Amino acid sequence: MIFFSNDVYAKNQKNIQTAVIAGGCFWGIEELFRNLDGITETQVGYSGGTTDNPTYEEVSTGLTGHAESVKIIFDENKISYEKILKFFFTIHDPTQLNRQQNDIGTQYRSEIFYKNLNQKNIAEKVIQQAEKLKIYKAKIQTKISPLKKFYKAENYHQNYLKKNPNGYTCHYIRSEWQF
Repeated sequence: MIFFSNDVYAKNQKNIQTAVIAGGCFWGIEELFRNLDGITETQVGYSGGTTDNPTYEEVSTGLTGHAESVKIIFDENKISYEKILKFFFTIHDPTQLNRQQNDIGTQYRSEIFYKNLNQKNIAEKVIQQAEKLKIYKAKIQTKISPLKKFYKAENYHQNYLKKNPNGYTCHYIRSEWQF
């Protein structure tokens, strides 16, 4: 076991940040993010709704207001929040309202949950850039909302595609959407 002095530990922790995003089925988003350099941890879960401690069965009805979400813990010395959002916009279709391909409902919406004003400003900037550059043929539907709570999903959902490599996903890197 390695022990750090309080100063070293605090310095290392200062660079660790959290992003929470939703863009369809959380399995595919988590799988693509967990392999990026600078990502230290991912968790799938639920955000943006009104039900406390929701279950997958409750969220899948669309009645909780929650979206399937991914919490991304990252080292900002290796990857910026802006790069995380730009990658997010290359792996899902932000022009679809309340759906991603065959996954339909508000629980599959595109949303960025910001933790602070800086994250909100970066999210707005990224969306403005994508629209200005006409990265997509249709208007971006991604919502930007304050993060109120993130509820971790059940354990069998965590790293699902790592455990089930042939499992369902509608997420992939779209080179034509990179900016």
